[in-house]
Amino acid sequence: MMKYLQRIGKSLMLPVAVLPAAAILYGIGYWIDPFGWGANNVAAAFLIKSASAIVDKLPILFAVGVAIGMAKTKDGASALSGLVAYLMVTTLLSSETVAMLQGVEKAMVNPAFGKIENAFIGILSGVIAAACFNKFGNVKLPSALSFFSGRRSVPIVTSVVMMFVSVILFFIWPAIYSALVYFGQLIVSLGPIGAGIYAFFNRLLIPTGLHHALNSVFWFDVAGISDINKFWGTIPGGVKGITGIYQAGFFPIMMFGLPAAALAMYHTAKDNKKKVTFGLLLAGAFASFFSGVTEPIEFAFMFLAPGLYFVHALLTGLSVYLAAHFGWTAGFMFSAGFVDFFLSSRLPLANKPFMLLILGLIFGAAYYILFRFLIVKFNLNTPGREEDEISEKEMNTKLANDDYYQVAKTILEGLGGKDNVVSVDNCITRLRIEVTDITLVNDKKIKSAGVAGIIKPGKTSVQIIIGTQVQFVADELNKLL
Repeated sequence: MMKYLQRIGKSLMLPVAVLPAAAILYGIGYWIDPFGWGANNVAAAFLIKSASAIVDKLPILFAVGVAIGMAKTKDGASALSGLVAYLMVTTLLSSETVAMLQGVEKAMVNPAFGKIENAFIGILSGVIAAACFNKFGNVKLPSALSFFSGRRSVPIVTSVVMMFVSVILFFIWPAIYSALVYFGQLIVSLGPIGAGIYAFFNRLLIPTGLHHALNSVFWFDVAGISDINKFWGTIPGGVKGITGIYQAGFFPIMMFGLPAAALAMYHTAKDNKKKVTFGLLLAGAFASFFSGVTEPIEFAFMFLAPGLYFVHALLTGLSVYLAAHFGWTAGFMFSAGFVDFFLSSRLPLANKPFMLLILGLIFGAAYYILFRFLIVKFNLNTPGREEDEISEKEMNTKLANDDYYQVAKTILEGLGGKDNVVSVDNCITRLRIEVTDITLVNDKKIKSAGVAGIIKPGKTSVQIIIGTQVQFVADELNKLL
């Protein structure tokens, strides 16, 4: 299971990499026009809309990215299937469609369906599309239907599968969403402790998209709290030192905690991967600090090291509890980054907001120490700590010849034939292969292709060290399969 989650995590790296730039554009545009969101300034509108083209469509990027990353071969059909899967479920379960199916007005539809376009649905769509591609990508149909054989069949199969998935979600999604709303209403009376519990589950539910259910209770008007609107004065009833307690504790985490976590992940990355890791984590850290967009960092490790993400959720809950306990408040209209902190710290209901910066420094230190310790202690696969340690020998491997077809053919024979191969993937220098029966693998035959070595890290896993030519060999091997 952990290995499967890590594959999802690696697949998310491609769409996550584009997020920091969009988050920074958002922050600059919002800084220029914080209340009009571009309505009062052309430059702000241009920047915000440019960013929203990416940030608001993150679930679609996840659907495509996961579909490509989880497929046995990096083929455009898997990406198209991921998009088809996402469009199918989000259309069938949109508020408009559900209202039609139930024969009611749109306003009567469960609010859960208004939040169906989320990261969880994107990831689920990508996973299902990849599974359909892996299963049906090579299917052969009768001659009359041959046009739909192989890869062309995958989007069709995926759409049918997603129809059944949509039926299941039609019943369970609103039930789960409503249960979380009810849970949020139960903890309202717990004061600062309730605020901490809310923040813990807010982060824990980020991968599923169900955090919106809790947010609706504390930030908006589901339970009469309306923490955001009252803090910013758009509706009356705010109380200094109390209004804002469901927002304030997020500032130390997003401005200091997660950037410190990124620094810890960079410092624990392998030496030969630090340059690549630095770019991703630095951009993510700045986006988190400046605009409060945390997805570039959180999705970079939540599937690779879920235990570490649980620690992050606990620390978030503790930060929000402490800020609420002492009555230190600030608020956000967008997210808990520097822009919102600067703007909200001057509002009438802001109470000792600069104490949140001191709290942030404390949590920054806590994040760095805890993350660095846990990553090293448990050898967690955070960015830059992938399984492969690429040696100079691997980088300079020379195959028996430059005929990659012959090399792939020899390797396939050594693997026990195509019937024994479950999947083929590759990193920078290695083929990563899953087989059905590892006893059929003939090391001597594989080595005759001039490979640098063979590693068997699991009962069905084989890694073959090819060198920097690995992509060409992988392509030929996939053709043979």
